[in-house]
Parts: sequence; structure tokens; C-alpha cells
Amino acid sequence: MILSAHAEEILKGLHQVAGSALDEAFTVPPAIYGDPEIAQLETERIFRTEWLCPGLAADIPNPGDYITWEIAGQPIYVIRGQDGAIHSYANVCLHRMMTLLRDRGNCKRIICPYHGWTYDTEGKVIGAGHMGGRDPEFDKKGYRLPQIRTEIWQGWIYVTLNAKAPPVALLLAELEPEVGRYRLDRYVSVALQDHLWNTNWKLLTENFMEGYHLPVAHRETVGAWMPVDSVKFPEKVYEAFTWQTFEKDETAKYGRAHPDNKHLEGKWRYTTVMPTVFPTHMYVLAPDHMWYLSLRPKDVDHVHVRFGLAVAPEAYEGLGDKRQEWLEATLKFFDKVNAEDKFVVEGIHRGSNSPLARPGPFSWLEREIHDFARYLDRRLNSEAKAEARIAAE
Repeated sequence: MILSAHAEEILKGLHQVAGSALDEAFTVPPAIYGDPEIAQLETERIFRTEWLCPGLAADIPNPGDYITWEIAGQPIYVIRGQDGAIHSYANVCLHRMMTLLRDRGNCKRIICPYHGWTYDTEGKVIGAGHMGGRDPEFDKKGYRLPQIRTEIWQGWIYVTLNAKAPPVALLLAELEPEVGRYRLDRYVSVALQDHLWNTNWKLLTENFMEGYHLPVAHRETVGAWMPVDSVKFPEKVYEAFTWQTFEKDETAKYGRAHPDNKHLEGKWRYTTVMPTVFPTHMYVLAPDHMWYLSLRPKDVDHVHVRFGLAVAPEAYEGLGDKRQEWLEATLKFFDKVNAEDKFVVEGIHRGSNSPLARPGPFSWLEREIHDFARYLDRRLNSEAKAEARIAAE
């Protein structure tokens, strides 16, 4: 891809940020959030090649349960088969390219809403009405939807269009000890929502990763329980992810282990880990609950946001007949948290497009945003140099 001088200047600024120490660096060039060439580059070098997360395996617990997603313009659906395994397929009919499934649900077979072509849960055509006149054996010839590479890690579903991408377990091996102690794969999924926000995906990713804004932007919700002094970051900078941990004291409404939790000990009974798996998967994993965001850029000004909420099994069982009441109150709480973030990131997006927008210095609490800048630099700059070298050879 041949870039304009303006886009090259943006990437030069990104490279400078990535190469600077945190206490000397400024944030990335504001134009990186709204430039269409940068967005196209991200599609080619990030979203068509990386592992992306459409949700939890617990979001589709039963055979036939499915969720829909999109990877760089490719609609897909993720479904639990009759054998209990999870697979993903192109969500496009093999006949006339109609979208097969929408949103989420459960099905024993998938029927195209256009001409009624029918697929089993393994993506195979099992019915194609009025095609027999052309070929009596038509629906027995192995027509099958293209399968999307899918892996499950610590209860998460990851998908990619890249056949050469390293396995998720390899990429996230050094994150596993931080996440594994919570036994997330046993958490119970209780909510899944999709929204559209008027901002750039990178701004929302950056906002999630830093706790600097919590006491201010979230002072009426989670900010009240955020002990900034307890925030800790890993010593190492990782290629595919970053994280932080923080502790919740006795006043916190959420974030402490249920009395029936017997596997977490010591400080881990009140410690939360907050990973971001690049580029767009982020979650808050606490001893009693977990909530996540997973993003799909629509364009430079809009991003699809998937929000999910899950509860530790002992906490879920402990709710008893008050589960529905608790869920309604909790979702109302997180609606307020998300509204606070939406207000902030949409405001930042407007500001980033203004003529007088300038990079600002980092706080130590924004360490992960600097990690993210390094990730973007590797994908957008380093890979560009590799492509140029290959072309020259």
C-alpha cells in the first residue's frame, strides 16, 4: 500500500512515541485516529491477520447456540455443534451471498432467509430446494460454508482469517498465570450486548487500559473503589497483550471473592486483573465477576462495541432466587459505567479531529497506552518495512 506524505508523517510520529521511554514520551499524533489511510492500513495489517474475540465460550453453552461477528468486512458466526465443540463459519450463503444468521440464538439447522438453502451446524448444505432439476445429486456433493480458524483459550473464543497466525495459547502463554488462577472458563455468562459508539476504536482501547481517568470520569461508579496506589504493571513489555492489577477494599460493591470461593488465597481474593489482548479485546477479571469489551471498527468515526458480563459460579449460585433482581441492578450499574466511558471517548474523538489538537505527556498510570503504541508501531511500521524489503528483493 502506497501512503501519502501525510500518512507517512503520522506513522513517523507513532514510531517516535514507541521508541521513547514512558516518562519522556508524548501520546501518539492525534491525526492517527481519523486518517482513512491509517484505517485502511489497520484493516490490512491488523484486522485481517490478528486473533479477534467474538465472546466467551460460556456465551454459547448449548448445542446449536450461536453468536455473530465480523472480521474486516467478513461476516461470520460462531456456533456450538451437536458434539459440544465450537466452530466458526462464513456467515454468507453459498447460493446468492445472503447473510444467514443475525445477532445470537439457537438453531438445529440454519435456513437462508432468501431461498431456503439449509445447513447443518457443521456448515454443510443439507437442503437446496429446486436445485434438483439441474442436478439430482446437488445437495449431496459436499457443499459447505468456509470454516474460520477458531481457538478457545481460558474460556475465550478467538477467531482469525490468518492461516499462519501463531496459536493463541502460544501468543498468550505469559498471560496465562495471571488469568488462570481465577478459573474464568467456569464463570457463568449472564449478559451480552452490542452497541455502536461514535469514536475511533483506538481511543476506546486506550481508555479501557488506563486507570488515570477512573477517579474523575467514573467518580459515581467504579472510580469510588479504585485505589490508584495499588495499581501494578508487569515489568516486561509483551508483543500481544498488556495488563494491570489492582485491589478492592471492603467498601467495594464488586470485586471480592465470595465466601464459597475456595481456590483463591491471600491478596488474590480481592485483586482484579485487567488484561488487554491486542488489538481489541479487553476485560476486567475479578474474583466474583468478569466484564469485557470486544471491538469491531466500522470506520474511523464509529466502532461496534460488544459488552459481556459473567459471574463466578459460587457467586452465581449464592444469588439463589435473587438472581434476576441482582442482574437487573448490575446491568443498570454497568450501563452507567459504559455511558460514562462513551461520553469520554466520543469527546476525545471530537477533540482529536480539531485543528489545535496536540499530543500530551503520559502519566505513569497510562503505561499500557504506551504499550499499545508500541504494538501499533510494530504492526503499522515494522511490517511496512518488511513488505518494502520483500518487494525490493
